Amino acid sequence: MVKSPDLRDLPYVMQQGVKYFELVAEPVEQEILPGIFIKGWGYNGSIPGPTIRVYPGDWVIIRVHNHLPEATSVHWHGLDVPNRMDGVPAVEPSPYIEHGQYFDYHFQIVNPPGTHMYHTHVDVVMQELMGLCGGFIIEDPYECEVQKDYFIMLQEFHLKGLEKGMVKPGYFELETMSDSFNFFTMNGRCFPHTTSLPVRYGEDMRIRFGNIGMNAHPIHFHGHQFWIAAMDGNFIPSYNRELRNTVLVPSGVTVDIEFTAQNPGVWPLHCHMPHHTSNNMTKATGGMFTTVQYV
Repeated sequence: MVKSPDLRDLPYVMQQGVKYFELVAEPVEQEILPGIFIKGWGYNGSIPGPTIRVYPGDWVIIRVHNHLPEATSVHWHGLDVPNRMDGVPAVEPSPYIEHGQYFDYHFQIVNPPGTHMYHTHVDVVMQELMGLCGGFIIEDPYECEVQKDYFIMLQEFHLKGLEKGMVKPGYFELETMSDSFNFFTMNGRCFPHTTSLPVRYGEDMRIRFGNIGMNAHPIHFHGHQFWIAAMDGNFIPSYNRELRNTVLVPSGVTVDIEFTAQNPGVWPLHCHMPHHTSNNMTKATGGMFTTVQYV
């Protein structure tokens, strides 16, 4: 079972053999560090939104409510869905969801098991950089190859009102009309507020990364080599896999890595861009940084 540290899964109810989800796009105050909140937009009270987990062949209805002050939509990034369900109203028959309205996206999961994402596809310069995205995982019902399976969404934000080198408690508006970012998150948190990924010696572990943002992130893992097992939700056969310790996760891409836990300790897992591992250019380690911890 896939787990998303510091995030919830989106619950569903079964209705006549269909999985029925409710996703609410709304203003969110997300605590990225203790006492430091961003005033962004998310889903169901969090940035990124809750993780949606399904199986191949499932029929789903995802009712998206819009509590934002402007129209929005949801695009199911990497999923092969009918054109009206794809969520790009500027060019498709998929509708805008106006403020106070909802739309039911309904489709069958025809992709194989893999890591995907969902995100807004309206006014993306603002809405994506306000936080509107989440993970969409198609799980393998017969999975037996890994004992630990984690999903991490990579995001970046520009908090207004903070001079470079300063971190202080408060509630901060976001600047979206800029490509200069000062806080970088994993599942909506900056280190040291991120949660470690536990593993036991000898277990096979998978970590899934998703990126909806402006930057590419070279993710580096200490103490281990890993195989690149999938990209964009597409499985890579063992004879075509690369053995790496750093993998680039560009915008719009998902990457799955796998390794066997054979080197006990507490090991850093982080973006290797120097200022992405700081909190607003402060000296202490922060930002897009977490650990894998043997237990």
